[in-house]
Amino acid sequence: MSRPLPRRVLPVLQAALAVGLLALLWRAADGPAALASLKAADWRWLALGLAALSLQTVLSALRWQLTARQFGIALGTGHAIREYYLAQVVNQSLPGGMIGDAGRAVRARAQAGLLASGQAVVFERLAGQIAMFLTLAVGFGVTWALPGGLDWPAWLAGPLALALALGLALPLLIRGAARLPGATGRAAAGLRATVRRALMSGAALPGQIWLSLGTTLCNLAAFAVCARAVGVDLGPGAVAALVPLILVTMLIPLSISGWGLREGAAAALLPLAGATASGGLAASVAFGLTFAVASLPGIALIWAAPRPPVPRSGQP
Repeated sequence: MSRPLPRRVLPVLQAALAVGLLALLWRAADGPAALASLKAADWRWLALGLAALSLQTVLSALRWQLTARQFGIALGTGHAIREYYLAQVVNQSLPGGMIGDAGRAVRARAQAGLLASGQAVVFERLAGQIAMFLTLAVGFGVTWALPGGLDWPAWLAGPLALALALGLALPLLIRGAARLPGATGRAAAGLRATVRRALMSGAALPGQIWLSLGTTLCNLAAFAVCARAVGVDLGPGAVAALVPLILVTMLIPLSISGWGLREGAAAALLPLAGATASGGLAASVAFGLTFAVASLPGIALIWAAPRPPVPRSGQP
């Protein structure tokens, strides 16, 4: 019977995977050309990307504040932004990309318990992923069906269409499962009720829509302008249909913050929009570096946070 890997070994393996994938892409996607594009990057476009990612962080923090309120947790705006920046710093630094979010849940548990704070974090992230998924669905449908769209290869178009169809049908499947008897029906009904409470109640729905739409647009725009900085021009269809597929690799817990996986996806997918593989590699690296820089203000916010007074000697 095999033993699980020690905790210290897994991060090393994930970092090694990221480095290994980048090394393979350097050879397969003309790394020298990608490096030349990065050296010649237009800093003005990168600055726009930095601004878009910074706005995305603020909007995400406001969405967390709104979602937490549905679970009886009151978060101040400054506190929510500071905590979100801290989570991003941790997610950028450690494998998996979710450890910082778990920390948010733990530190917000005082008011309503760990279950409620954990649900607030999970459903806040889910709201953003739903908006990104719907953008991908619209982008894929438009670029596949209309003349002048992207030339989707069959090996990708078929599985992607199936995945999108299943995703769009998921609410109906959960609704049907909620009518089943036994534990399955109760679990599905509970999940449906929690989703409605967190995302679809009258008090939450308008804010969830606008904030999730805003974060999605910020992420897509940030990638597009980072690509423009290295000489890769992406049209609206390519941004809506291809960039979500590239960014979703950052959620796969195989490397650190998606490094290597994201670059591989960009090198493989952006040629569908007329870019070269080296251009896709350069665009993804530019986005990754800009994202890392956009997370750095979190360190300053953490240092500036008010700290509890240190009790004097002899005091409890």
